[in-house]
Amino acid sequence: MTADLFDTDESPGESRLVLGTGAVLLRGFARPVAAALHEQVAAIVRQAPWRHMATPGGRRMSVANTNCGALGWVSDARGYRYVPVDPSSGEPWPTLPAVLSALAGDAAAEAGFAGFVPDACLINRYAPGTRLSLHQDRDERDLHAPIVSVSLGLSATFLWGGMSRGDRALRVPLHHADVVVWGGEDRLRFHGVLPVPQGEHAEWGAARVNLTFRKAG
Repeated sequence: MTADLFDTDESPGESRLVLGTGAVLLRGFARPVAAALHEQVAAIVRQAPWRHMATPGGRRMSVANTNCGALGWVSDARGYRYVPVDPSSGEPWPTLPAVLSALAGDAAAEAGFAGFVPDACLINRYAPGTRLSLHQDRDERDLHAPIVSVSLGLSATFLWGGMSRGDRALRVPLHHADVVVWGGEDRLRFHGVLPVPQGEHAEWGAARVNLTFRKAG
């Protein structure tokens, strides 16, 4: 079940929205480095192009993705896991750019998780109509470290659920440069994304791009 959009009690213009004991939405937090993020993601994609991975059951994922950092998240018939080498090229994933790592660390600190140093950044590209079903991020070895999620491009509705898939989920609007951080008691909450509406963003075109930073190794 999902709740109405306004169950978050968000006020217009609010820059910080508490989603839980260890979870916070930081409105526009990435805006000062948005142009640099666009340049760096383009460079990463040139080295490790977008691809549609398959689920362990063989279904093609609708969300395109790539990675940067020491480890990259992959999915195939062997399951979900992190690997140091891009299976498409046989080469290491692109290095995690300093501007991305700094943004993740600063956002985590702002949310109360000082000292966060990610070793993996999963980059997802949502075309209009694409969604992500409720799931947990639990493939990482270090579940004490937070997740830092940066939204770029088209707006979308983030589903913020509970500790079980069937728990009531809030619908939280996310816009360009918003950052969500969750950890601690909220680290294993179910979350997802409703179908991205049609639109065109000035920088990112007809797409929502999501940078998700993790401590995977």
